[in-house]
Amino acid sequence: MKKKSATPNRAFKVADQIQRDLTELIARELKDPRVGMVTIQAVEVTPDYAHAKIFFSVLVGDSQECEDALNQAAGFLRNGLFKRLHIHTVPTLHFQFDRTTERAADMNALIAKAVSSRAKED
Repeated sequence: MKKKSATPNRAFKVADQIQRDLTELIARELKDPRVGMVTIQAVEVTPDYAHAKIFFSVLVGDSQECEDALNQAAGFLRNGLFKRLHIHTVPTLHFQFDRTTERAADMNALIAKAVSSRAKED
């Protein structure tokens, strides 16, 4: 018989807490000028909590520069998480730019173009 976990959604809870704490840490304590207005979109944590992939988007600024700055500040941010989280292993942070919003805007533009061309045909 398979053993049932005491907290079945623990990985999701940890990822959610990391997302909230990182948002606050980046906004209040990170002083790198390359990091503009960053939004943490999602956090994926490995089952052993050794690594966390953080997906972010940027409102203004260069996404590649921001990604480089966040990855350079990963140790500082991990230390800040260590002080806030009460878990045995605080994961190593890996930041990755999330292109979902760009793709959504492109899809919306294509749909609008198709609708307008269809309206002209009718």
